[in-house]
Amino acid sequence: MTEVHDVRPAVRLRTVEDGDIEVFFDHQADPQAVEMAAFPARDREQVAAHWAKLRRDDTLWTRTIVADGVVAGNIGSWPDNGQQLLGYWIGREFWGRGIATQALALMLDEVSVRPLCAHVVAHNVGSIRVLEKCGFRRDHSQEANAPASDDGIEELIYVLSV
Repeated sequence: MTEVHDVRPAVRLRTVEDGDIEVFFDHQADPQAVEMAAFPARDREQVAAHWAKLRRDDTLWTRTIVADGVVAGNIGSWPDNGQQLLGYWIGREFWGRGIATQALALMLDEVSVRPLCAHVVAHNVGSIRVLEKCGFRRDHSQEANAPASDDGIEELIYVLSV
């Protein structure tokens, strides 16, 4: 009988480097990932311009997620309409390995602003599980006050208060 050991990859966060942008482009261009996140893919120039803008803005917190020495995605936090938001994108080949959970836990050690909010589509159960593992709770009151989406996609709001 062969034993299977679930070895979690070593995850760290680092400053976004020029070479990471092409990996981020590939991740967000994956049709399955686009469907899961319910966020439209951008073309290569749009991704490059978006990341150039993010990297110039000192009010934003952005990091590359590295798992076992390989770029696995990105994570960030930013102020928006009086709230501090967060978001992350993990390449599909890294899904289901605990990388997003580890990355978010590392981010929470660096970003001390609370409350911290995350918007997630209802069908993205993997991301919901990541948020819940890191202490986020669904905020029904914010959802009730949010404007209705005209694209038919149900968005949930998760908050970390402390």
